[in-house]
Amino acid sequence: MRLLPDGTSTPIIDASVHIFFTSNRDMRGFLREPFKSRGVPDAEMDWYGAPGGEYAKGTRGAERGYPGSDPSFVGEQLFGARGVDVAILHPMTRGILPDRHLTTAVLAAHNEMMVTRWLESGEYSSRFRGTIRVNPEDIPGAIREIQKWGDHPGVVQLGIPLQSRELYGKPQFWPLWEAAVEAGLPVAAHIETGESIAFPPTPSGHTRTYEQYLGFMSLNYIYHLMNMIAEGVFERLPELKFVWADGGADLLTPFTWRMDTFGRPHLEQTPWAPRMPSDYLPGHVYFVQGSLDGPGDSEFASEWLDFTGKDDMVMFGSSYPHWHAGDIDALPTTLTAAQREKLCWRNASELYGIDIPAELVTE
Repeated sequence: MRLLPDGTSTPIIDASVHIFFTSNRDMRGFLREPFKSRGVPDAEMDWYGAPGGEYAKGTRGAERGYPGSDPSFVGEQLFGARGVDVAILHPMTRGILPDRHLTTAVLAAHNEMMVTRWLESGEYSSRFRGTIRVNPEDIPGAIREIQKWGDHPGVVQLGIPLQSRELYGKPQFWPLWEAAVEAGLPVAAHIETGESIAFPPTPSGHTRTYEQYLGFMSLNYIYHLMNMIAEGVFERLPELKFVWADGGADLLTPFTWRMDTFGRPHLEQTPWAPRMPSDYLPGHVYFVQGSLDGPGDSEFASEWLDFTGKDDMVMFGSSYPHWHAGDIDALPTTLTAAQREKLCWRNASELYGIDIPAELVTE
């Protein structure tokens, strides 16, 4: 429960908390041969580093450990200092490695670490929910991870990298989306760290600065989303739910307007997706909204969130422990009470099946 600046209070589900191993050596303790002896990138080996440092101050803890690696310290900061009620964990891994089998092994290690250290032990385990990481380039390996962990009561979604060598609407990915539906788990796409194969953040190449990278990279969800709609993925799988975990809902409306313009005139090219593109958004598409999403505390923030039904798609996420770790105090003051409720906890509660006690809901 969190007390807001206006004197009211609200439950909080933080839909984006990033967790890590304490080190590469720590990760090797969960790997098995022949992968344990292989070279693996560090989680921070990417091309663009935040000028002031990647992590928020005070997130390393008293032992100066790696941010997001100590369940007890993270729990104290989230549930104590920040007033969060439930946190959705999203392990940050190593991106797209050239060897798909090594990628799957690294993801499996992260899943085992998350379940054993965060979901099954410690004083805060009941307040953590987990994202199991799967490799879209290794469908059999991904399905094995779903079969292993998908029924765990603390697991609430699958996680994949936003970076991909192919658009996620293409048929080679359909068996993975079908497995997600069968397991009853949403799929969350997040920008990955420590990329081995680092694709440019724009279709026209690499940017020079971190600010441009961060601003442009998250918008790659547009290409995946529109391709999934055009390829009929949501028509084929009406129960599939996708979470774009790096935000970008603030730009959904103009892109959707553009796609709807071509929806009917080009129906002969996509007869397998007969509805207007915007019709496939409700119930299928969600966004984690953090401190970098607009339009800020403006007089039209409530109206903009209402366009295209975005207020039913957004979930608060802090991106803890990163430097831009957001807080609900920064929410626009012009949001309606219903919009604030949906953003802070209700949308996430319904998507992930998380019960919020009635006494927390009453202001």
